[in-house]
Amino acid sequence: MAAAVLVAVAAATGTAAAGTATPGTGTGTCPLTGTSMTMPAGDRLGNGAGNGLGNGLGRGPGNGGQSSGLLAVGAGTLTSTQRATLASMAEEEKLAHDVYVTLGGTFSDLPQFDRIARAESQHLTTMRALLDRYGIADPTSGRAVGDFADPELRALYTSLVERADTPADALGVGVTIERLDIADLDDAMSGLTAPDVLNAYTHLRQGSQRHLAAFGG
Repeated sequence: MAAAVLVAVAAATGTAAAGTATPGTGTGTCPLTGTSMTMPAGDRLGNGAGNGLGNGLGRGPGNGGQSSGLLAVGAGTLTSTQRATLASMAEEEKLAHDVYVTLGGTFSDLPQFDRIARAESQHLTTMRALLDRYGIADPTSGRAVGDFADPELRALYTSLVERADTPADALGVGVTIERLDIADLDDAMSGLTAPDVLNAYTHLRQGSQRHLAAFGG
């Protein structure tokens, strides 16, 4: 993650008004384990068509879906920069999860945080599977909430949590994180040819767009 982006995010003060959404649910088969699972409501808003991100990459209509099959998508070749980016994206998924877990404990009247934290946990599982597939060390392994291998992310976590003084501020933090995630995923997909990683990033970006809407962004 570029330091300039981190600085810009830490300095941002955007807020979002509370909104409501009707959560949908869905089921899919995790392509990493072969097990059936229910997609969390926070990652599948509404009764229309949607894409669910579970531990694998479930995709289907808003009331259910089938996995797109991560393991069925062939592995490719990653440059050294793309390998580093994959590890960074795993940490970014952990950042989102950790901030949402923390804010969910403070703002229990905002259900978005609990729902979307569960989705981010599943996204991180997907990233970890890809790290394992490509033999890349997992920088999130064994780290508690708020603890990151990247000191800039550790500082950003603290900054984002401290910014959330009110419910509106907390939703604004969610908007900031999801916009950061979308921007970084766009950068990560530029020039990427590995089919499985590109597939995962595409689905994660779609999930971030739904999360952004849930936070009022």
